[in-house]
Amino acid sequence: MKLSLIVGARPNFMKIAPVIHAINKAQQSNKNIDYRLVHTGQHYDQKMSETFFQELNIPEPDINLGCGGGTQAEQTASIMIAYEKELIAHPADLVIVVGDVTSTMACAIVAKKLNIKVAHIEAGIRSWDLTMPEEINRIVTDSLADLFFTTTERANQNLLKSGKSEEQIFFVGNVMIDTLLANRNRFQKPAIWKKLSLKKGEYIVMTLHRPANVDEEEKLKIFLDVIIDNSRGLPIIFPVHPRTAKNIEAIFQADHSASTLHLIDPLGYLEFNYLVENAKAVITDSGGITEETTVMGIPCITVRDNTERPETVEMGTNELIGTDPSALKPALDKLFSGNWKKGEIPELWDGKAAERIIKILSNNL
Repeated sequence: MKLSLIVGARPNFMKIAPVIHAINKAQQSNKNIDYRLVHTGQHYDQKMSETFFQELNIPEPDINLGCGGGTQAEQTASIMIAYEKELIAHPADLVIVVGDVTSTMACAIVAKKLNIKVAHIEAGIRSWDLTMPEEINRIVTDSLADLFFTTTERANQNLLKSGKSEEQIFFVGNVMIDTLLANRNRFQKPAIWKKLSLKKGEYIVMTLHRPANVDEEEKLKIFLDVIIDNSRGLPIIFPVHPRTAKNIEAIFQADHSASTLHLIDPLGYLEFNYLVENAKAVITDSGGITEETTVMGIPCITVRDNTERPETVEMGTNELIGTDPSALKPALDKLFSGNWKKGEIPELWDGKAAERIIKILSNNL
């Protein structure tokens, strides 16, 4: 069985790593399974790409399609053109796509037009918000895929309601958590830890990247002011994209109230998760981070109006507070009062999802 494994952006690397490790384990048991790792090049920053292959102990890609940059449409087209040539030159029995980035959708379309089956890992999750490019990617990918590997029973139901059959759907758990648990004892202190003399539980980690939150200067300033004013003087560590950093520096250029806000370059996987695991809390507009904080038991405040991962709110440590900056103060007051929920870990988020996936594929293809 020949697999074509697709990665393109930072979240993909974390999701494909345990799949590769599970394939290697199956090969050692004389299973007839092989793979070709295809990097579309969607993320081309060093911290977003090559560093992750090294940290997660996965091999360099067999090919990098070099499709970084451009608009959504330009990037989708570029990936499709390059991946079609790749797949014709190196046919596969199954194309495996993960998550919900542009590469996921683009490569699924190419595979189906070449009559090659597609398996989608992390299938069936929905925010029901079509203003999010990721939601469109999920819907298109799931409309085409043949096999669906899901993180929750809710995702199963979403797929069944869309017309998929039970025989196509496999509830296996969460490959992101496979990576988290496999590397937890390898987390590394970043340089900022020593520089600021950080202590466990005495700082806040923040990540914001969605355009609605970071591109509107006035709204971003209000967000940051509220967070700074209500964080009890704790350091706020913000790994930030250079473009967003410039916006923030312009906002606070003549304002010393931002002294507790520390902008740092994006971190690798091991360093970032060291910060998260030892933080008082995380403030974010990401989806994947809410899964990791749930497993690590770290309070998480999500600045979004919806989430494709409701289990992190219903069971985990995440609170969805919306995008109105006024909601931040009550959330932070709750955090510092000691009344934040403890949370539970969702079913099958146990570090064995990828092993289940490869076992299923070995038995079904």
